[in-house]
Order: sequence, then C-alpha cells, then structure tokens
Amino acid sequence: MHRTRVKICGITRDADLAAAVDAGADAVGFVFYPPSPRALTPDAAAALAARVPPFVARVGLFVNAAAATVREILAAIPLDVLQFHGEEDAAYCAQFGRPYLKAARVWPGLDLLEFARAYPAAQGLLLDAWVEAYGGIGQSFDWSLIPEQLPLPVILSGGLHAGNVEEAINKVHPWAVDVSSGVEAAKGIKDADKVAAFLAAVRTADARQ
Repeated sequence: MHRTRVKICGITRDADLAAAVDAGADAVGFVFYPPSPRALTPDAAAALAARVPPFVARVGLFVNAAAATVREILAAIPLDVLQFHGEEDAAYCAQFGRPYLKAARVWPGLDLLEFARAYPAAQGLLLDAWVEAYGGIGQSFDWSLIPEQLPLPVILSGGLHAGNVEEAINKVHPWAVDVSSGVEAAKGIKDADKVAAFLAAVRTADARQ
C-alpha cells in the first residue's frame, strides 16, 4: 500500500507546528514570501525550525526571491527542502545545493509534461491552482489536467481539505499532498482539529487503495 505523504504549509506558531507533528505530518512548510499572511522573519522561522523533531522535513517556500536572500535564510535556518513558487528556472533552483520542489500553477493551456522536463533535477512537482497570487488561497483546479505519466513525483496542492482529500488521492494518486488554508481557523492560524481530520482522511484514502 502506498502511503501518501503530507505537508502542512504556512506554519507560523509553536502550537501549529505541534499540531502538525502530533497528527503525523511528514513535512512542515515555512513561507519566506513577504506579501503572504503566513510569511515569517528569519528569526521566527529559525525558532520554529529548531523545534521540528527528527524525520519531519523542514521546507522553505520562496517566490522569485533574490538568490542572496535564499542563501541568507539557508545560513540561518536548517531547511531540508526548498520549494519555488515563482518563475524560477532550473539553474536558479539547483544553485543552492538542496533538494527542491518546483510549483506549477495549473491551467488548461499548461503542458505539464514539458514543464516537468524543464526541471529534471527537481525532487518533485507541486501542482497548485492557477491564480494571480502565489499559493495559500484555498482554490482547487481540474485534476483531470494532470497527465498520468509525469516524470517527477506529484505533490498535489490547491484547495485541499479533510472533505475532499480522499477523493483527490483516489483520482490523482499523488506521492504527497500539501495543505495550508484548508486546515486553518484564519490566515496563518492552523486549527488542530482540522489538521488531525486532514491526516485521518489521508490515512483512510490510503487504506482503501
């Protein structure tokens, strides 16, 4: 049985980190995109990252950040994986010497096979809804737009919550799912019950595969 991995993104508080870890999340995400309501300062992120237990990955989310900014954050915070949500090319993403995920905002005119081939060194392809903003707006997309044979592992994002993640896993069979607004009480504030319900729904989906 395949076990779908789970990332809880947009962690901003100790309580939310604890809720994600206690529920069984495989990864937690820290946002370094200043316009986001979930954005963290390096000091705040470092304090949270220091509390992440073994075998839970620390993921840093960036959007068209200057390379120097990414390096400064890496020097201060022990991130395990980088997640790029902007128009970063493959050379940019690979220059930091860390595993990385490349996000694609999916719309009917996007050739996901071509997109994936442009990032051969990526650890995975994170698929999100096409919106003008970058991430965390709780909007899903048409999962039928995802080709069956992408050359990279798929991390499904965009509008997921406890009520639809089982259906998403059944239809897409992603390597992992990524949730932020779908487990929140307010922007940047996670709801521990919603986090637990989301993880439980993922486990139910996996058990039925």
